Amino acid sequence: MATTNDLKNGLVLNLDGQLWTVVEFQHVKPGKGGAFVRTKLKNVLSGKVVDKTFNAGVKVDTANVDKRTMQYLYHDGDAFVFMDSSSYDQIPVQETVVGDAKNYLLENQEAVVALHDGNPLYVELPTSVELTITFTEPGLQGDRSTGGTKPATLETGAEIQVPLFVDEGTKVKVDTRDGSYLGRVN
Repeated sequence: MATTNDLKNGLVLNLDGQLWTVVEFQHVKPGKGGAFVRTKLKNVLSGKVVDKTFNAGVKVDTANVDKRTMQYLYHDGDAFVFMDSSSYDQIPVQETVVGDAKNYLLENQEAVVALHDGNPLYVELPTSVELTITFTEPGLQGDRSTGGTKPATLETGAEIQVPLFVDEGTKVKVDTRDGSYLGRVN
């Protein structure tokens, strides 16, 4: 149990038997009346986002979420198999739980897997990863001076936008939150 004063981004709450992650929160103290906390909550399983207001000082039920660093091993059917780095236990994580992270996952890469009662909730990648471009059209000679972009396919199969001067086989740094190009890697 925690109070609304203990709320912080990333905290997982257990409301009415469902798990919700705090995306944003704001303490509000109006001139008249009691203080309250305005929150934006995301359902851990469905991804639905709702706004919820709590009175200040109210007790909220927090969920026990175990975040572990795990190594991604391989893709098996509709599951991604991760290995716990400390106990070497292998855990299958459904593709729906992995979500967009699958676009940036390479074998043997480390990721944080959040578990609640042994069930995987979500997979958290580092904010940026280094991947190799497997296919992109060559940039045209005259286009190099403009700040244009072109589509490129990464070794994971995901497609991102890169500057025209980036060629096939180039290793690039990609932001895992929005899939944006961050630069080349030497």
